[in-house]
Amino acid sequence: MKILMIGQKGLPAHTGGVERAVDELATRLVADGHEVIAYCRKHYTLNANCVQDYRGVKLVYLPAIKTKHLDMVTHVFLSTIHALFQRADVIHYHGIGPAIFAWIPRIFNPRSKVYVTFQCKDYFHEKWGMLARTVFHIGEFVACRFTHKTIVVSKLLQRYVSKQYGRKAIYIPNGVTIPQRRPIKKIARYGLTHKGYILSVSRLVRHKGIHYLIDAYRELKAQGVSLPPLVIVGGSSFTDSYVSEIKKQAKGDKDIIFLGAKQGDELAELFSNAKLFVQPSEQEGLSLALLEAMSYGCPVLVSDIAENKEVVPWVGYSFHNKDSKHLASQLASILGTPARQAEAAKQNREHVKVNYNFDHLIRKAIRAYGTA
Repeated sequence: MKILMIGQKGLPAHTGGVERAVDELATRLVADGHEVIAYCRKHYTLNANCVQDYRGVKLVYLPAIKTKHLDMVTHVFLSTIHALFQRADVIHYHGIGPAIFAWIPRIFNPRSKVYVTFQCKDYFHEKWGMLARTVFHIGEFVACRFTHKTIVVSKLLQRYVSKQYGRKAIYIPNGVTIPQRRPIKKIARYGLTHKGYILSVSRLVRHKGIHYLIDAYRELKAQGVSLPPLVIVGGSSFTDSYVSEIKKQAKGDKDIIFLGAKQGDELAELFSNAKLFVQPSEQEGLSLALLEAMSYGCPVLVSDIAENKEVVPWVGYSFHNKDSKHLASQLASILGTPARQAEAAKQNREHVKVNYNFDHLIRKAIRAYGTA
């Protein structure tokens, strides 16, 4: 099959859950013998020369107006027009924002099957204004009404699509390859030690809830609780004001370390050696960072939103959403119980291996492409 990927910022992925999910899917499809084209934005790539091939995936670079509201819209529109002339078997949009243009190939290129992966309800994210939220609502409608198939990354979204649109969506969660744990090498320069820090990895946007984590961390320290350093990994997503806000919130505490966006060996080492991974999100689709942390055998503490509880069903490893005081209480409880940490590390890795292993999920994706 010839499969086109639209909506991701680019490949190879270095930030963003959608990008990492598409990276894994696209390269595995190539390994399975399919032809894959991924549309990229030049400002995302780390390679100044914009390589045309990545692990067998053909990369097509098209312009985008790099602003908060026009970046995705302009790039996806141009990608969609380009895709009309590629004689593709499958055109796969990733996200309900990009899906706003999925009706175009559905009408003007009937030979191609059009799929959308519904990652999350982006219109709930606080960084978006009314116009952007309207675009996401329209994109959701197109994704669930005008495409050949809708893919969802969580069972919660599958139930939502069924109830709201009467469509049976295909459940294919984000997945990970079960990794080998890494010893500390590159991250030693940050003064980090094995099981000697708390980790959080996300885009630094308000709905990811990093401000709750900083509040909880500083509250415990004010109470005299001895804590390992808090390492925050991630960068801005047109949210520089929020990044400034949380850095100001953390000011004066040398144990709160902002590392910026990380990838590759450094990110693998960070996951491998963390004492605890914390995800304080107000909203999620299916967090790839959470799955990655669990795949490395890292204990996790998550907000009790339904999307997180779907992945982490055990009692005692969640806290009330948007409640920094309860987060502080749960943080102290887990850190103070080494036996719980060891138990969680083992069950997390096994849980991901059984339920979110990309070795199994890629077969579901290939079967889905053949069902429309």
